[in-house]
Amino acid sequence: MTETDTLTDARAAARLKWLAMEIAMHDAAYHGADAPTISDAEYDALRRENLALEEAFPHLIQPNSPEKRVGAGVSDAFAKVVHRLPMLSLGNAFSGEDVTEFDDRVRRFLSLEAEAPLAYTAEPKIDGLALSLRYEKGALVEAATRGDGQTGENVTVNARTIADIPETLVGDDVPDVFEVRGEVYMSHADFAALNERAETEGGKVFANPRNAAAGSLRQLDSKITASRPLRFFAYGWGDVSVVPGETQEAVLKTIHRWGLTINPAMTLCEGPQALIAYHARIEAQRATLGYDIDGVVYKVDRLDYQRRLGTVSRAPRWAVAHKFPAEVATTVLDDIEIQVGRTGSLTPVAKLRPVTVGGVVVSNATLHNEDYIAGIGGDGQPIRDGVDLRVGDTVQVRRAGDVIPQVIAVDLDKRPDDAAVFEFPDTCPQCHSVAERVEGEARRRCVGGMVCPAQAVEALRHWVSRDAADIEGLGIKQVEAFWQDGWVREIADIYTLEAKHGEALRVREGWGEKSAANLFAAIDARRSLSFARFLYGLGIRHVGRTTAAMLGRAYGDWASFEAGMTAVAAGDEGARETLLGIDGVGGVLVETLASVFGEATTLDRLARLREHVTVEDAEAVAGGGVFSGRTVVFTGTLERTSRAEAKAKAESLGAKVAGSVSAKTDYVIAGAAAGSKLKKAETLGVTVLSEDDWVRMASEG
Repeated sequence: MTETDTLTDARAAARLKWLAMEIAMHDAAYHGADAPTISDAEYDALRRENLALEEAFPHLIQPNSPEKRVGAGVSDAFAKVVHRLPMLSLGNAFSGEDVTEFDDRVRRFLSLEAEAPLAYTAEPKIDGLALSLRYEKGALVEAATRGDGQTGENVTVNARTIADIPETLVGDDVPDVFEVRGEVYMSHADFAALNERAETEGGKVFANPRNAAAGSLRQLDSKITASRPLRFFAYGWGDVSVVPGETQEAVLKTIHRWGLTINPAMTLCEGPQALIAYHARIEAQRATLGYDIDGVVYKVDRLDYQRRLGTVSRAPRWAVAHKFPAEVATTVLDDIEIQVGRTGSLTPVAKLRPVTVGGVVVSNATLHNEDYIAGIGGDGQPIRDGVDLRVGDTVQVRRAGDVIPQVIAVDLDKRPDDAAVFEFPDTCPQCHSVAERVEGEARRRCVGGMVCPAQAVEALRHWVSRDAADIEGLGIKQVEAFWQDGWVREIADIYTLEAKHGEALRVREGWGEKSAANLFAAIDARRSLSFARFLYGLGIRHVGRTTAAMLGRAYGDWASFEAGMTAVAAGDEGARETLLGIDGVGGVLVETLASVFGEATTLDRLARLREHVTVEDAEAVAGGGVFSGRTVVFTGTLERTSRAEAKAKAESLGAKVAGSVSAKTDYVIAGAAAGSKLKKAETLGVTVLSEDDWVRMASEG
């Protein structure tokens, strides 16, 4: 289990809110003013932390998420390149147990026995800048940074100056199209020489090799890039016309034969124990490798297994990054601040006397919830029971997985005599409404709703975020300013901004005719949204992007969904049963949706929003096949595939996978020892398929 697995929504939401604001500020200083206010290492750590949290808590992603600027921001100075296949991130492992669990998950998905052979490639995880190289008929035609994973920067001219990147691939078997992916980095020796030269000549001195490499590759003047000692390791591929091999290892060796450098430390491992041993060996060699790494990467070797495993969220199921252990430092807890999140959760944050942990200066750390401060236990509780936290305490801080700052211990011998027990507020620090704690929950929530400035602004910021309405140019500062002025108090107000306040905005300080026109155009471009974006943008608790898309597939269109939810809220048992019958929907989500769609104020706000925004019908994943648009239920033990793989396959064919059988079910796929679901299907006259029938029909599409 990773550290992020122990975080509650409240803790994660508070940290993501802070990260979004902090990174936006540093982006403006670095990219806009070319005057960074923190070291490159600190900035990189903030970005990696945000990415790790967003992967673990996709339903809490903040508006204007920094993830769109993975690695380096997508600057207007470079042409944009849309990746034919997304450049995904990796899930993380922090311990041997995590690696074993990763192996177990892969085996469960593939229905492999524990003793079945399963090989992985293992290689150092380079701490550099991801780069995609597109070769057509063997010639380099395009090089792009990762950017946000979907769109990157065109740095072709600069990439051509890197000695490790050939202009032409050599070999009779080079495909017509082959997109190589890898990492641009700078060796320790080259980095030291670069900084020594910069000091002599009065130039910029870089904080670490990673950001020296990133800054060098993204120069507007390719001559500067050419003067920098950049290197490149290939680790994979993207869009290709032919895959030259059946395993990860074979393809990488072919790429190497064509003229690209792969990491010589890459090796093949059988089973988790071999992976863990490799990790220990590389960690021991870390100081002598000659370049920065922050862990190792494991990938399932067989490509047919990779294709079956597919991806989840933003990461492949068939790969994981095994990070090195966190470092610990001692500092003083100067203050405890309470932050209010979009859902009203009150989250305490430690304000620390700045301290360097693992090469990064840490001044803030999560304190999770009031139980954590009180030292009475709770999920993710590293502080021993009975030891509370007080302002003035000397504490130990760890960057969990080299990412998330966390207070893990208190030195009671150094506690000041006048250190007072921290009193967690029972009212909201933003709007002074009551902050209630529901029995069974670790978090306390403000009941002020949209009356609470923090919740209102966070809701607006969430709506305009990348994965919701994605309104370009309407960022954190603009949303807060419009709210303070009373121009935008609910989401619908965004769409009346031009009609009501257009003239005032055009003459507002910092704006103008062109910038206002651009904003209004961006708003108009988002007057029609997909079902998933619209629902996710509403910011309903427990409804992330995946859940929003799942509900869209189940109900098809917004009118049907809203009618179903209002019926659930009104106590309609049939509507409730339909909702619960959707695979992946549980009681907590049902109660949340019932609460939201049972509030007259919420429905009024939603009606006003619907006057300005059209919700597109949910799209089927695939069309034309026998399962497209059909509702299927799996029951019993599947012998030819795992349940997870079967569900993923059904959804890829456009089917709706339900967890229970009803009159609306089209097919029940019955494995061995099928029980009550099979009986109910027979009673209702639902078509029952054997596993063999399912495999045959699924293969036919």
